[in-house]
Amino acid sequence: MPAGTLYRGREGMWSWVAHRVTGVLIFFFLFVHVLDTALVRVSPEAYDDVVATYKTPIVALLEYGLVAAILFHALNGLRVIAVDFWSQGPRHQKKMLWTVVGVWVVLMIGALYPVLGHAYLELFGK
Repeated sequence: MPAGTLYRGREGMWSWVAHRVTGVLIFFFLFVHVLDTALVRVSPEAYDDVVATYKTPIVALLEYGLVAAILFHALNGLRVIAVDFWSQGPRHQKKMLWTVVGVWVVLMIGALYPVLGHAYLELFGK
């Protein structure tokens, strides 16, 4: 790494990258969501077909990924606000990042059944 480089492949850089990636993914989801919702005015039958595809196990996994992206983006955004507006924020940003990751993991474990439960039942039965 060149001398004077702020990020050197450490936690701060990866959280920055993850924050941007999750933001872009959420944006594209919202774009697709607006398009498929608008489809109901063009062709209700086509809308019903699209919604039927959303009930597949593969889409359930994508929904879990969406939950992961939204939760990380929101929690990391709170961390970024703390780093920017708390005078001690920059000194504690690494600890706050690991706290964000820990809370995110706990919430993602908690989201397993509500998001993927129906897909599990469809694949493996009761």
